Amino acid sequence: MIITISGKQGAGKTSVGKELAKRLGYKFISIGELRGEIATEKGLTIDELNKIGERESWAHKEADKKTIEIGKTKDNFIIEGWIAYHFIQNSKKIFLEVSEKIGAERIFNDQRKDEPYCKTIEEMQKLLKNRLNETYAQFKKYYKINFLDKSQYDIEINTTNLSINETADKLLKFLK
Repeated sequence: MIITISGKQGAGKTSVGKELAKRLGYKFISIGELRGEIATEKGLTIDELNKIGERESWAHKEADKKTIEIGKTKDNFIIEGWIAYHFIQNSKKIFLEVSEKIGAERIFNDQRKDEPYCKTIEEMQKLLKNRLNETYAQFKKYYKINFLDKSQYDIEINTTNLSINETADKLLKFLK
């Protein structure tokens, strides 16, 4: 089985994906981390890479190509990424929702080194909202898709009031 996880920032895509992978004995792959590595290799932050993506498709195509390759060559894995479901059609497609405030709090409390540092939760919330809008526009432009359209997914879970384990429990029930 191949599982793709999409959703809002701070909904737990990575944390829940890792927990599910552990419970199922699957490999976990994060497109966000992959894009962070691509940005770092090029001397950019993830936001700078995303800004380039507004004008130049290569900023997306590198990670997309790797996602397609992974989908063709592997089985029994979980891949987390906003549009991984688009490139790996034969997957179980999961969307994780979260309130903007809780998502920003989660990310603020676990800031990554490949992203701009935010001093307040409000600053983080604004950064995330801008990034979501910019990324949404780029996916519409390059792929003609709306990754926020939940009708494309097999299941949607709102994680605002759920722990990682509670979310993983719900997903395991669905997957079995």
